[in-house]
Amino acid sequence: MSHLKPAAEGLRTRIFQIIFESDTPAAKAFDIALIGLILCSVLVVMLESVVSLQERHGDIFHTLEWGFTILFTAELAVRLYCLDRPWQYLRSFYGVIDLLAILPTWLALIVPGTQSLVVVRLLRTLRIFRVLRLMEFVGEGRLLIDALKRSSHQIFLFLFTVCMLITIFASLVYLIEPAEAGFTSIPTSIYWAAVTLTTVGYGDIAPVTPLGQAISVMMMLIGYSIIAVPTGVFSAEVIRSIRADRYSEEACPGCGHDRHDQKAYYCLRCGTWLDEETPDPRAEHDSSAQD
Repeated sequence: MSHLKPAAEGLRTRIFQIIFESDTPAAKAFDIALIGLILCSVLVVMLESVVSLQERHGDIFHTLEWGFTILFTAELAVRLYCLDRPWQYLRSFYGVIDLLAILPTWLALIVPGTQSLVVVRLLRTLRIFRVLRLMEFVGEGRLLIDALKRSSHQIFLFLFTVCMLITIFASLVYLIEPAEAGFTSIPTSIYWAAVTLTTVGYGDIAPVTPLGQAISVMMMLIGYSIIAVPTGVFSAEVIRSIRADRYSEEACPGCGHDRHDQKAYYCLRCGTWLDEETPDPRAEHDSSAQD
């Protein structure tokens, strides 16, 4: 949120530094306390959904929920108060999440049943990345996304093949098995085939004929054999991305080796200066020493 600016010098600036920054102990304490309140509020909503607990402690849950809502409403108001352009924050990702975190409880006064939507507050814990200075993980996330994009065609082909296998086996089992076994339609058989091929095995539908059971065994073995295909494809792309991010593709002008670290200045094999656009400082130092 580096684009956000405090509204004015003085109190608003100090509030801005505490709420939107994490460089000071006060700012870190504020964010950690806020995350703790968010987790507690979500826990209250989860416990309230348990019928036995709601019957015994419904009034306590209701009071706590309104207490959290009032606190988060005040916190959002303070955020907007210390900003130069509050609407800019409300249109941002965190601004929308902050607004959605308090709306369900207020809307519950008008539309019953919307109070359970306060679990969206859990998204606010994304601020933990800013608090703990883990934003470098965002770069790692981009690396995974890039690898997923490059392997998307292979993964799509794999999923298409799996869908074809599921449809074929489901149609066969539908023709073989009696309706009493649960195979009443091809869509139901497709559900059974997907569960069997992925080796989940719920057991609510199972073949009763020897041929159907043989097909089940074949599907489970196929599932075990092909489950490593998308994992291998994606892992290969991740490794390729890591190497591309870490190593340079430029060849050494001395020996032609092209697997150098991005920050390397000299060739690991022959010791040649790698940057051909700038002179070698070591060579200049040696020539000046000889003179």
